[in-house]
Amino acid sequence: MLKIKTHTLGIVQTSAYLIGDTETHNAILIDPVDEADVLLKSAQEENWTIKLILATHAHFDHVLASKAIKAATNAPFYIHKNATKWLDLLPQQGRLFGLGEFPQAAKPDRLLDDQTEIIELDAIRLETIYTPGHSDDHLAYFLRDQRVLFAGDTLFAGSIGRTDLPGGNYHQLMQSITQKLLPLGDDVQVLAGHTQPTTLEHERKTNPFILDYLE
Repeated sequence: MLKIKTHTLGIVQTSAYLIGDTETHNAILIDPVDEADVLLKSAQEENWTIKLILATHAHFDHVLASKAIKAATNAPFYIHKNATKWLDLLPQQGRLFGLGEFPQAAKPDRLLDDQTEIIELDAIRLETIYTPGHSDDHLAYFLRDQRVLFAGDTLFAGSIGRTDLPGGNYHQLMQSITQKLLPLGDDVQVLAGHTQPTTLEHERKTNPFILDYLE
C-alpha cells in the first residue's frame, strides 16, 4: 500500500511529495524543495527510508534541499538531462530573483531523457512524462495504478506554469498539457508544485487557459 505526504515549504510555498511503501517503509521524494530537516523528519515519523530523490525540474524552489537530503540519505538524485545547466547555476538563481546566493544543488546520479520510462521502488511505480513549456527540463511523474499525477509546474488548479523564464515556451506548455496530460484520464488527481490538488476533469472543464487554447 502507498501513502503520500505533502509538504508545502520555502519562500515561494512549493510542494514536496513523499511517497512511501507502507509495507517495506521505503520512500521516494519528489521535489526536494527546501527545508531538508522538515522532509527528513517527516520520513522518520513514518519510519520511512528515502531511497530515491526525483525532481520535476531545476528551478531553485524545487531543488534547494537536494544536496542536504542526498547527503543525509545517500539516495540517488534523478532529473532531466536538460537540467544540468540550471543546477550549476543554482547559486546565481538566487541572485536573479533578489534572494541572495543559494547553496549548491546535489549532483545528479542519473539524467532522464524525453522518453517515458518506469521508475520502480517496491510497490511504487512511477512513469516519467516529459512536459516542456514551463522549462525545457520539466518532467511529470505518474502513478498510473493509483491515478495520481505529480505535475510539477506544468498544470495548476485553475492555472498553468509561467512561461516567461529562460527555457519557457507557451505553445510547448499547452501541448504538454493537452496532448500528454489530459489524455491520461479525467479521474486522475493532480498534485502540483504549487496550489491545491485538482483533477484533470476539473481542469479540462474549467481551466481558462485550457479552454482558451482548445477553442
